[in-house]
Amino acid sequence: MNAPRRVFLKAPARAVTVALLLLGVGCAPRAAIRPVAPVPANARAAVLDSVRAVLARAVADSAFPGAYAVVGTADGVLAEYGVGQLDAADRTRPSARTVWDLASLTKVVGTTSAMLQLVGSGRVALDTPVVRYLPDWRARGADRVTVRQLLAHASGLPAWRALYKESDTKPEALAQLFATPPDTAPGIRFLYSDLGFILLGQLVERVSGEPLDRYVVQHVFAPLGMRDTRYLPPANWRARVAPTEIDSWRQRHLRGEVHDENASRLEGVSGHAGLFSTAQDLSRFARAYLNGGVLDGTRVFDSATVATFTRVQDPAVSKRALGWETPTGRNSAGTRLSPVAFGHTGFTGTSLWMDPQRGVFVLLLTNRVNPTRNNTKVGGVRTALADAVVGAVERAGGLPAAGAAGGRAR
Repeated sequence: MNAPRRVFLKAPARAVTVALLLLGVGCAPRAAIRPVAPVPANARAAVLDSVRAVLARAVADSAFPGAYAVVGTADGVLAEYGVGQLDAADRTRPSARTVWDLASLTKVVGTTSAMLQLVGSGRVALDTPVVRYLPDWRARGADRVTVRQLLAHASGLPAWRALYKESDTKPEALAQLFATPPDTAPGIRFLYSDLGFILLGQLVERVSGEPLDRYVVQHVFAPLGMRDTRYLPPANWRARVAPTEIDSWRQRHLRGEVHDENASRLEGVSGHAGLFSTAQDLSRFARAYLNGGVLDGTRVFDSATVATFTRVQDPAVSKRALGWETPTGRNSAGTRLSPVAFGHTGFTGTSLWMDPQRGVFVLLLTNRVNPTRNNTKVGGVRTALADAVVGAVERAGGLPAAGAAGGRAR
């Protein structure tokens, strides 16, 4: 059997540092994982029924205008289903090729994946100060923050800053960002920070020598066959883009332009938000992660680095991995995914969870901010969907129990 084709970037090795990173020194251990048995045919029907039921209730409850959900494994899709419509004025039913504003899923689908490649190739070391790679960040205390702390939201940076109100251009917004100091010592607390991921997007550009939008397309999305994932969707995609909010700042209904205001000020390309994608593409992305970085014979991520990025980093601070969330019993993972699952959500109503122990992913794409962000009902839909899917496949005998070893070898 031919070895998978490798496409992630290579660079001169820092042998000792990289070896320690790939072994995950200083990180909580990941549970042992064995391959799961194939999901039986009757489980597919059970999963589809559970997805339909959850989404039908959500639309009846006006949780969002429309949604598309996919459940699958590393080998392919088990069930997928679209419900509702794109907008009150556009009654098109969502499909696998509907384009959604990913919001903060950008942090993991784009920025974290780029960082995973740069770490895996030895071009970035997790425990090196960020300023080594990004000297523009000259704020007081910046020199104490490591790359790992930025990825784990333990940098001490504030959660947010209204850059779009404090500046009129992208250079001005970046100048405000680079002047922002941590407001607590790094490594002490968890605070989810958009600012940290805007910095990481800038770090990717500085290390790779490529604009962030070009880097992720050429090195992540194109090798994975993700043809409809990008920043700044072209005008000819507009008809299949799900509209988001009627925006008071821009004074228009947004469709095909980024919802996040700071990302808009950064000309639509940022490490924290700005990506658009489809269920079809994100299913391929999830399959690659569940398969340790390989899809259709092409290796895009180093498997040991995937394991490092998806495990809890410092349980004393939080249950965050690098970029990714892990189940807490209170977040969008619900209560039935295994402890080694990892995932993320997006403000516009998107979410993706992958569970290597159970060997399954759950993807939900919605435009819950249409017409207003004040609709917060999607939180309950996310947890209900994850729990219903796992329960359906367990009853059909297709998934191991959460406490048992299972999932694909990582």
